[in-house]
Amino acid sequence: MLILPAIITSREARDTQRMLAQALQQEAKAPGEAEVTVDASGLQRFDSSALAVLLECQRLAKAWGKGFTVRHAPAKLADLARLYGVDVLLMPEAEPAAA
Repeated sequence: MLILPAIITSREARDTQRMLAQALQQEAKAPGEAEVTVDASGLQRFDSSALAVLLECQRLAKAWGKGFTVRHAPAKLADLARLYGVDVLLMPEAEPAAA
């Protein structure tokens, strides 16, 4: 499981992406793991750059044949993802239950 840092804004996005890409590569090489999971519970301050970082991680995971999901996303991050229409790509557990 990958863990997001406390802050991901446009200022930190490039370094965060680089760090996560390296960790993601190690996760992707793990035998028997079909999915890469990111724990976003520690994320405290962010902007839309956080979504860009997560989408790039999702793209890399897919390129390496792995699924990708974000768990424990702060409500504001989930709201931002929903606003941009990428919530179903990153946070499938946030999907509304069928009635």
